[in-house]
Amino acid sequence: MQKAYVNALYELISKDKNVISCLSDSGTDYDELIAREFPDQCINFGISENNKVAAASGLAACGKIPFVYTTNAFLSYRSYEFIRDDICMQNRNVKLVGMGSGLSWSTLGPTHHATEDIAVLKSIPNLTILSPASPLELKQCVQKAYDIKGPVYIRMGMSNEKEIYEEDYNFEFGKNVIIQEGKDATVFVTGSIIAEVIEAGKILQGNNISIKIINIPTIKPLDIEGIKQECKKQNKIFSVEEHNVIGGIGTSIADVVAANHLSVNLKKIGLNDTFAYGYGTYEQIKEMNDLDSKHICQFLKDAITNL
Repeated sequence: MQKAYVNALYELISKDKNVISCLSDSGTDYDELIAREFPDQCINFGISENNKVAAASGLAACGKIPFVYTTNAFLSYRSYEFIRDDICMQNRNVKLVGMGSGLSWSTLGPTHHATEDIAVLKSIPNLTILSPASPLELKQCVQKAYDIKGPVYIRMGMSNEKEIYEEDYNFEFGKNVIIQEGKDATVFVTGSIIAEVIEAGKILQGNNISIKIINIPTIKPLDIEGIKQECKKQNKIFSVEEHNVIGGIGTSIADVVAANHLSVNLKKIGLNDTFAYGYGTYEQIKEMNDLDSKHICQFLKDAITNL
């Protein structure tokens, strides 16, 4: 994901001198490529996320298009007030890119996990929220963020995510994406965890259970009509996310269900009002917190059978 982001940003910077890369000592080879070739369009603020977000608002006020890139947890939590007051309240043309959504910063523990960012940020007016599931989708989300005139937040993974789309995939802003068809239940998912859901779907297929998997790459504005149509066709609905089940996409789906008086059974899969448990690799942390394909598969199998 990181390489895909920097490649997309590189293309924008090479075409538009107003695009500015704002870093916090990221220090990767990809970041340094932009700094070497476009030194006037790259500012490293060091470990001072709040100042960086505030400065980005000032840059936008002067006609620049800053892409603020840093660790997701530090961006969405530490800098919340600056995002709210300096960027969104002023409706500045700033792009916020949170590196390491969900449990990606696995070995560093819950202080670095971004498992509440959707809940924290989706309530802020004027803020568009994108949650790409693959490198190709991320690249297209970066372009869309550039096209939008106003604040955008992109939450991205950083764990060598596999590509789930064909090369001709075209991201459609504000629309959900059907990943696979199925008749026994519909599963909505967002972000990197989609790989685990796809694998769970394969295991379920061996048990004669087919699930429809729908990716939600645009969290705000939500594809309300798309959710309504799925809920009218299928009454067994699930959400899966590397996020607290309180305030995440499951909550957004529940709001649509309630507002439109839809009769469905909705189950949320995620962190159940808790911080993630344990330390280890990304794969280990997902397994420890029942967010790997085997646990997701078992949850879905039991729920589909008993609903």
